[in-house]
Amino acid sequence: MLRPDDDRLALVEGATGRRWTHAELAAEAAGVAARLAAPAKALAVVRCRIDVQTVVNYLGALAAGHAVALIDDAAPGFEALVERYRPAFVLTPEGEVDRGAPGTAPAPELRVLLSTSGTTGSPKLVRLSEENVRSNAVSIARYLGLDDTERAIASLPFHYSYGLSVLNSHFVSGGAVVLPPESLMRPSFWETFEAEGCTSFAGVPYSYALLERTGWDRRELASLRTMTQAGGRMDPGAVRGVASELRSRGARLFVMYGQTEATARIAYVPPERLAEKPGSIGLPIPGGALGVESGELVYRGPNVMLGYAESDADLARGDDLGGVLRTGDLGHRDEDGFFFVTGRAKRFAKVNGLRVNLEEIESVLRADGPAAVVGHDEQALVVFLQAGAHAPAVDVRRALAARYRLHPRTFEMREVAALPVTTSGKIDYAALAAEAAHAA
Repeated sequence: MLRPDDDRLALVEGATGRRWTHAELAAEAAGVAARLAAPAKALAVVRCRIDVQTVVNYLGALAAGHAVALIDDAAPGFEALVERYRPAFVLTPEGEVDRGAPGTAPAPELRVLLSTSGTTGSPKLVRLSEENVRSNAVSIARYLGLDDTERAIASLPFHYSYGLSVLNSHFVSGGAVVLPPESLMRPSFWETFEAEGCTSFAGVPYSYALLERTGWDRRELASLRTMTQAGGRMDPGAVRGVASELRSRGARLFVMYGQTEATARIAYVPPERLAEKPGSIGLPIPGGALGVESGELVYRGPNVMLGYAESDADLARGDDLGGVLRTGDLGHRDEDGFFFVTGRAKRFAKVNGLRVNLEEIESVLRADGPAAVVGHDEQALVVFLQAGAHAPAVDVRRALAARYRLHPRTFEMREVAALPVTTSGKIDYAALAAEAAHAA
């Protein structure tokens, strides 16, 4: 991804102001690669934070020719994951390299492994090749129009495919990434954005919900050119609000769709078509093709993963999918070639023999505030509402029962101070399901 003979800026540490050119960062990575010398290709695990050492460790492990698994440094279950995958190296944010007894040798084409959820809650990892990573980075750079003048602020973790794609797409286009000293909820995030002349911000729907409380729209942000949104469906009203604010600044909003199984990105909505195509996931990215087969969105492209891994034995597997990804999302294509997601094949629940679309219910509830729905024992739907954001729970329950022609007892209403989210900012449905089962 880096250009080892390039003196253009590649990385900025916002807390200290330290800077690295592409050449300097490549030299740092080469130093890490030298520490990872091994007689054969092996698995290197990088414990991730949004910091310089994580970036250097990632690039260094790649430069050493190993397969690299990016794992949240704060995620639970790390020891169990190491036991399952038996890496030869574990690289820490403190710059340490822990060595272990390597397990199965990775396949020649395997380069990067990512969790599907941005956490280590599940041992299942997505296996990606160098072509997967590079082709998706190049495609993203192409439709966003990235060049060496772009400077993205790192607003998402690097163990999450969306956050990693920001890093890769900027490096491959000769641009730079700025590491903020704190999260987007802190004033220092936007102070760094302005001081370093950042041009873009990337966020999931939850990020944009938080933005409303930061006062970002009252800042000048003179260098801002682009905001991107992916990682789940954002309410069309919120999309219109952000897009309108950006238009007034001469900037753009890209609404995007993707999955870790496609390295990061599958489709995007051109900013000039947002108002015309509310709720659409857009058009296929350059180099990819999207279609509808038996109601399911199916994607084909060079960025489709090799397959999943659930143990070190799977690291030796080759390409299981042949560039074809069944997304698990239900949807359709309109007459202009724009695609829409209408539901998730697995986001259905059967209640008293009836099949219920949980995403449809959530979309109704989210018009008033954060909400999530999980099924429980085929007897009830547990509705989690953020306290203070909705009408009284009894009224919401009555309205849902009437709208979906279900008995009010079908809906168990729970108010929470905040919905749990994964480190990638998505709703943590596993935690909600566990809470629903525990309280039953």
